[in-house]
Amino acid sequence: MKETNVTKLVKIALIGALYAVLTLAVAPISFGTVQFRVSEALMVLPLFSPLGIWGVVFGCFFSNLVGFLAGINPTGLIDSAVGTLATLLAAASVYGIGRSPLPSPAKALLSPIPTILFNGAIVGAELAYVFGGEPGQSFAAAWAFQGVSVAAGELAVCYTLGMALAFAFYRAGLYKKLFPSAKTA
Repeated sequence: MKETNVTKLVKIALIGALYAVLTLAVAPISFGTVQFRVSEALMVLPLFSPLGIWGVVFGCFFSNLVGFLAGINPTGLIDSAVGTLATLLAAASVYGIGRSPLPSPAKALLSPIPTILFNGAIVGAELAYVFGGEPGQSFAAAWAFQGVSVAAGELAVCYTLGMALAFAFYRAGLYKKLFPSAKTA
């Protein structure tokens, strides 16, 4: 059965809403110089469908914006643009891994790497720009510190919760039920 555009939009909105709820529910650890975004586990969804890309991008933008408006996102509006760009690049790369001829376990194991690298580099630079570093510390040193901090949080979430989600989707065939237009995963 072919998915309608309305069905696709609903799935994107649901993924985005889930991302935002998971981010905002644990806001103290989702924003700031040390981040542990539980919602980043959803970054495996682009392995299965391009709907996953737009869902996590929408969720990231929305949670960063709501976080700013609620006063819990100290990086401000810049995070809505810069953090969302990092998520878009990572999600598109994860989608590319999902389309590769690799076996499913390899795809799942490789899928967190773009998320870790893009968020570490881009969000790390954002945090270094917004918060700076120690007095006398260069921007490059602050960027390196912030990037490693963000990448470590991404690594922890993506290789625990994200892997559990990816393997559950593969094992139970959930991706076929949620994303019937997925060619192969």
